[in-house]
This record gives sequence, C-alpha cells and structure tokens, in this order.
Amino acid sequence: MNRYFRLRSVCCTTVLCALLAGSSSASAQETYTPTPENLKARAWFQEAKFGLFVHWGVYSVLGDGEWVMETRPVNRSDYAKLPNFFNPLKFDPAAWVALAKSAGMKYITITSKHHDGFAMFDSKLTDWNVVARTPYRRDVIGMLAAECHKQGIKLFVYYSQLDWHSEDYFPRGRTGHRTGRPDPGNWDAYLNFMDGQLRELLTSYGEIGGVWFDGMWDKPDADWHLARTYAMIHQLQPQALIGSNHHKNPFPGEDFQMFEKDLPGAHTTGFNPEQGVSALPLETAETMNNSWGFNITDDHYKSTADLIRYLVRAAGMNANFLLNVGPMPNGEIQPEFVERLKEMGKWIKQYGESIYGTRGGPVAAGPWGVTTERGSTVYVHVLDWNQPVLALAGIPRGVRSAKLLRDGSSVEVSAVKGGWVLKLKEAQPEEVDRVIELELEPTK
Repeated sequence: MNRYFRLRSVCCTTVLCALLAGSSSASAQETYTPTPENLKARAWFQEAKFGLFVHWGVYSVLGDGEWVMETRPVNRSDYAKLPNFFNPLKFDPAAWVALAKSAGMKYITITSKHHDGFAMFDSKLTDWNVVARTPYRRDVIGMLAAECHKQGIKLFVYYSQLDWHSEDYFPRGRTGHRTGRPDPGNWDAYLNFMDGQLRELLTSYGEIGGVWFDGMWDKPDADWHLARTYAMIHQLQPQALIGSNHHKNPFPGEDFQMFEKDLPGAHTTGFNPEQGVSALPLETAETMNNSWGFNITDDHYKSTADLIRYLVRAAGMNANFLLNVGPMPNGEIQPEFVERLKEMGKWIKQYGESIYGTRGGPVAAGPWGVTTERGSTVYVHVLDWNQPVLALAGIPRGVRSAKLLRDGSSVEVSAVKGGWVLKLKEAQPEEVDRVIELELEPTK
C-alpha cells in the first residue's frame, strides 16, 4: 500500500522471452473491449460486496508492518536474512478460507509479491521466493488457491509493481533508496520479469478472480507498459479483473477501481486528490488497526460496530469492502482479527440481504446513513440518527410498505413535498444499523 504520502500503516532472458511470448500489443488494450466472461465477472464482483485482504510476507517476522524495509530502513543484504526465520507451521489455508466465509466474505485478495519483491509463490524466475529461501519450502499462494477452489471462494492476487529488491528496478522511484542496491539497472528487463511472474500466477493456480496492482505511484511518470501487461492478463484469463491502486482515474484495460482507506470520492487520505469515481465496479480497502502487515505493537483496533458501518457505507456508495488482516509469522491470524470477523459474520447473517446483490441506493449518503437497493426494494441504513423522524429525498416512486428488517415490524411512512418521512422506532441496545426495507411501487 502507499505509505510514501502517509507512513501510517501501514533467470535468464531466454526463459523470460518464452514466458512473455503471446502477449498482445499495446493497441489491443488501448481499444479494450471486455469479453462476456469479464463482464460476467464484473457483475459478480459488484454483488459480492465483502472480501478479505491479506498482507503476509517475510516482513511479518519483524512485527513492524509491511514497509519495514523502507521505514527502518533495512539494507538488502540484511533483509535477505529474514526468509531464514519464516517458517509458518501453523498456516492453515482451510481455516483461513473458512474464517472468511464465516464472516460473509466472497473473495480473498492476498499479497503474492509486496514492495520487498519477495514472492510468496514458487516463482521459477528468481530464488527470492518462499519455496527457495525459507525453511517452510511450500508454495503459499498455491496452497491457498487450492483451498479457495475447494471451498468455492474466489482468489485475487495482489502484485506490487514497485520492487525494493530488484537491481533492475531503475531508475529508482520515490522510495527504496536505502536498500544498498547497486546502480544502474535495466528497466525493460524488470518489466519483462514482472510480466513473467504474472504469467506464472495466471497459469499455475487455476482460475484467478483478478490482479490487484499496487506501487505504480512510486514512479507515476514511468512507462509501465500497462497495455502490454493488461493484454497479457486478459489473454490468459479473460474473466480476471484488473485493478490498480495508482490513485488515479482508471486506465484502459482496468476492470474495477479501488480506493485505499477511503470511500469513493471522499478524498480523506491525501493519496488521491485528483481521483474521480468511475462507472467501473468499485472497492474500498481498509485495515482493522492501523497496519496492513503484522505489527506487534499496533493495538488501535477498530470496533466491530465501526467495521460494520464501513461495510454499509461502502455498499451505499456502490463499493465493495475489502477488509485486511496481517497474519502473524507463524501463519495464524491474530485473535483480535478473528473475533471481529466472526462478529461481522453474525451481523451479515441477519442483514446480508440489504448488502449482497445491491447497488448504491437512490438517496444521497449523509451523516445519518446510506441507502442500498435491489430491484424495487430500497434499504434505508440508519447508522447515526437520534431523531424520531427521518426525511428522505430522491426516492423515485411511491412507497408501498416499510418495515424493520430486524423483526419485520411495520414502520410509519408518509409522503411530503419533495420526499418521504419515516417515523423511526427506537434503536435497540448495541444496534449498529437500523435497516428499514422500503418496497416501492412497480416501475410503470
């Protein structure tokens, strides 16, 4: 993730050419038309609403977040010692997937390579990977992919275009100047290597939900050959969705748009002052504490209630909620995260119909809450409102009925000039979201 602006969270040429053979030309993506498989995947993604983000790598050994190589900083030769201590014998991919499903999540996005360049899969293009360098010697991405396929949950792979380890990542960008890499390097060779690793990910682990790119903001003016890379991905797996955390408006070839630690259009982080909200499927990514990777001293945990409100507000703004965990170096997800995910799952079981398969509702979001909708049903999510009545503008048709989703009891609703007024029942103790289901008159 991008901590350059806010440090808060936080092989041979012959082989490469063979791996890259068949990549489409740049012009193919400049005139990108999504395939039917891709459009179907986009529709599924928009309805999924809730996913698990996983930041896990050898950096977890130091317990100081995923940016420790840059923030401490750690020289590349010293950082190379970390894999020797990474032996996650308690990593249980079946338990991870089951936890995500119990929370109501529909997909998992995991770091296959973060900014330290370390591959969490069995890459044949470098020995800087989990199989070759750690005592664990097992393919983490392969193990998780197999379990996701088994349990019926989609797997997305995060891939950092930024690389603090590679000598060929040159000229240097905004970060990674203190790793002790020699100068100069070969930028084209690095891009070939990156595409080669992506080809491995897209040909070795079955169907992939998509690729979640990060790090392009490190060199925003560089020629990343995006058209070539995106065309290759779409050629290998047409349904795979491409998104990039570059904090700009989407580029041709991208299939969804993400917002880091921010709701679409909110501009609260400073990452994306010029980023608009596109018509593509949307996603917002957030942490449970203040860190993406495991941070042993970060106990700033968001409450379950706040996380539910974030999920609801994201849905009300037509976006998915990608909620992060940073597993410990032994492979376990820390109990504070597990507890919150299980509690969110309980809420989802009761109120999930107001989230899954919906789109952002007709009423503009406000401090009081948001609306979601599906067909002729509008769900009013009252998150922060202590008054006995709530006026709503923007509902396009007459309201046939109104009821509380928690128990089905009727809610008094009346038409006024310019909108409708709901007479709210008192919130129950510890109730995070009073959800009112409005059934509208059918479309004429």
